[in-house]
Amino acid sequence: MLRLNTTNAFEFFKEEYVEEHANTAVGALIHILEEKPGFIRILGDRKLLESVRSHEEWLRCFDTMVVVGIGGSGLGNIAIRESLRPFNWNRLNRNMREGWLKLYVLDNVDPEGIAAVLDEIDFKSTLFNVISKSGGTTETIANYLVVRGMLETYGLDPREHLIFTTDPEMGLLRSIAHSEGIRALEIPPDVGGRFSVLTAVGMLTALALGLNPEAFHEGGLSMLETCSFHDWKKNPAIQIALSHYLHYLEGRNISVMMAYSSRLLSLVDWYRQLWAESLGKRHARDGEEVRVGQTPVKALGVLDQHSQLQLYNEGPDDKVVTFLRLKRFSREIRIPHVHEEIESIDYLKSHKLSTLLNTELLGTLVSLVENHRPVLLLDFDELDERHLGMFFVLYELATALTGELLNINAYDQPGVERGKQVTKALMGKDRMEEERKRIKSKLEKYGLWEDTL
Repeated sequence: MLRLNTTNAFEFFKEEYVEEHANTAVGALIHILEEKPGFIRILGDRKLLESVRSHEEWLRCFDTMVVVGIGGSGLGNIAIRESLRPFNWNRLNRNMREGWLKLYVLDNVDPEGIAAVLDEIDFKSTLFNVISKSGGTTETIANYLVVRGMLETYGLDPREHLIFTTDPEMGLLRSIAHSEGIRALEIPPDVGGRFSVLTAVGMLTALALGLNPEAFHEGGLSMLETCSFHDWKKNPAIQIALSHYLHYLEGRNISVMMAYSSRLLSLVDWYRQLWAESLGKRHARDGEEVRVGQTPVKALGVLDQHSQLQLYNEGPDDKVVTFLRLKRFSREIRIPHVHEEIESIDYLKSHKLSTLLNTELLGTLVSLVENHRPVLLLDFDELDERHLGMFFVLYELATALTGELLNINAYDQPGVERGKQVTKALMGKDRMEEERKRIKSKLEKYGLWEDTL
């Protein structure tokens, strides 16, 4: 199971105040469930799952899969790999991986990072999954062109080493797939990139890693059922959304998610995009300028107890902290009896490292509560496909619900578009010459223009 403990999160407010806003949250939840946005609609979609499963035999012809995507097209895939496969997965031989694929993600255009991956893989045994809902994401297309060029350099047929995951009808990738006979999977038009992990975007990766796509959806459906309760005290999505919303109204505009497991840390990266891009908005639904949003911050226990906790405890009271705890680890290490003569470390001997890790979590939690900082705790009984599906749906629904409470559109991202336009103009995109001149004058003002641009 996935269990949420709200600890002290609602103790800051009078009960009647919380109940009043909880009733609003329940109404918002009913609206969302009736509206059935794409990330809910796709749960258990047999056609979607069968389209992924249909590639299983072909996938197993390869040794490696490289995902070419960014943002929602990359973060969910990284979370699946790092949560459910060992950190040394890509260094294991094929037999140790039981024939399943290594997985790399090209989610940036840093030439050193891209080169490091391309130097490491064998192109002859590699499948490239190019993911872009629009089919024209600048960074993804740039990396696709690099990969495509190298496939041709090695004399390999792109149709045998490429698959596109994109819009079912529109966009550059869909057009290339049609014209060249390249395999393609669909991203439903009503599912935004950051909500797309349980579509083919993430499920093909799951299959390539030898995981069960259906189990992700089973977990998601289970969480959806739990989050359908109108009693807010039994509904974790309402509790997450309501607690963050109420504390945001009190000026706590930072949401810290602190994972007490390295395997859970990539889930925090996925959450950061979901929370920031969905809820950081300039305008309300009616067009009023509101400039709302909580800044999501990533932390890892116990590491960040020694780098961030002092700030969280005694710095500005502007944070809500959510802990992620794993109850059952796939590996254990017991602290041996060494230095018997040193009494000051006796308390550590014979304990498991996982016990120390989760005890430190409790110590951190108590210190925050004693300093009157709002805290939530999310427990994973174990880490598998079902629990990951539950986590994804829980936070997708909580994010949508928080958007309703803030009266903003949680599904768009207008603030991202301007940067994309500037990039295209500077890179010399056709019919953007005048825009390029305007941008040049701004950059010259700050001494940032370079002749190489």
